[in-house]
Formats: sequence, structure tokens, C-alpha cells
Amino acid sequence: MYFFLSMLSTSETVYTLVILPRMLSSLVGMSQSISLAGCATQLFFFVTFGITNCFLLTAMGYDHYVAICNPLRYTVIMDKRVCVQLVGGACGIGLIVAMTQVSAVFRLPFCATKVAHFFCDIRPVMKLSCIDTTVNEILTLIISVLVLVVPMGLVFISYVLIISTILKIASAEGRKKAFATCASHLTVVIVHYGCASIAYLKPKSENTRDQDQLISVTYTVITPLLNPVVYTLRNKEVKDALLRAVGRKLS
Repeated sequence: MYFFLSMLSTSETVYTLVILPRMLSSLVGMSQSISLAGCATQLFFFVTFGITNCFLLTAMGYDHYVAICNPLRYTVIMDKRVCVQLVGGACGIGLIVAMTQVSAVFRLPFCATKVAHFFCDIRPVMKLSCIDTTVNEILTLIISVLVLVVPMGLVFISYVLIISTILKIASAEGRKKAFATCASHLTVVIVHYGCASIAYLKPKSENTRDQDQLISVTYTVITPLLNPVVYTLRNKEVKDALLRAVGRKLS
């Protein structure tokens, strides 16, 4: 669990750093435009780490499934090699999709150079094109389905099996402990996939630009900031350490 948490933390840190400096400079009025080369670079890292986060959360769902549904075989099934392979697979999928998406978008001819957004997201960049972008819209939708709906489906299946196993536990204390183990991950999954689905699976004309930017702020900035808080407050070891530290200061 801590190995996957450290990988998710690293990925989300880089993911946020790709967005925040540019967003802050735009907010304070230092720079309101970005070159196409800079835009392509930002979009590449944004897509890479965004998709990596999606599949890391899926891997963590599988990790929870094995821990609760096959506890006696956990150390055999989830050995170091399997954990590294799951993380490597998540990163590999992120890189492949990012290269595909960015190369498809930046093959388009652009009539303008200013993106009407606080970072170079896919749809705002495509709006700069001088030609019809229907093919790119379809490609974006297909990729969004593959990297959002498929992982969400796998996580859903994992939790159906997890909940069915938890309900079979005889003791109330055991059920409570098992639910507590999954609560943090499930909270993060709902927020992350929910915001990303609203942003990328909706019709392109459904929301206004301000609504799109609000949704983007949620899944690019607020969600990564909430994740450490969620996992900290749901972690017994961290809470015990915090209570000991507060107790020493009060005494």
C-alpha cells in the first residue's frame, strides 16, 4: 500500500507542478500567452501523469482486493516484481497515450496562438485549429473512454468483490477495519474519476468556458491537494503519531 501511495504522490506532485506555475503566472498577469512548443510540452506531461494517476488508482484497487479477498496469499501475489510491473504499466500507458494525443493535436493547423484556458488542455488547444476537428474529437473521446471508463469499471468490480467479502466477516470490528482500509482509496477514486469524467466525457458545447475552468481547477489542483489529507486522516498510524505529538506539546 505504501509503495503505491508513494508512486501516486510522486506522480501527482509532478502532475500539479506542470500546471501550477503557468496558472499562477497567468493569474498575476505576468504572461497571458504560451508558445505552441511550450504548449505541446505542457500537454505531453499533463496527459502522461494524468493518465498514470488513473491507472495507479486502478492498481491500488487491485491491491486492496488482494489484501481483503486473499489475505493469506497477499505477500505471494503482490510481491515486489508485480508491484513494479503495475506501476511500470501505468506509466507506460500514460506515455503511449500522451504521445498519441499530442502528436494528433499538434498536427492541426492553428489560426491563433492564445489558449483560452489557464493551461494547455486538449479541447482548448483544438479550438485554435483552422480546420474541422471532428476526427480529433472522436479520438479524444475514444481515449477518454479507454483511460476513464475501463479503469473505473475495474475498480468497480474490485469493490463489488471487496464488499461481498467484507459482509461475510463475522465480527463487527473486522468489518469496520476492512471498510476503513478501503475508505481513503474509494474517496480519492470518486473525486478523481468523477471530475475527469465530467471534463472529458461530456459533449464539448455543454459547459461554458468558466465552468470548464472550474472543473479543471478541481481535478488538476484541488484533488491532488486533498489526497494527502484524505489518506492522512484515514491512516491509523498517522493519527496515532499526530495524537502523540499533540499530547507532548500540551504536556
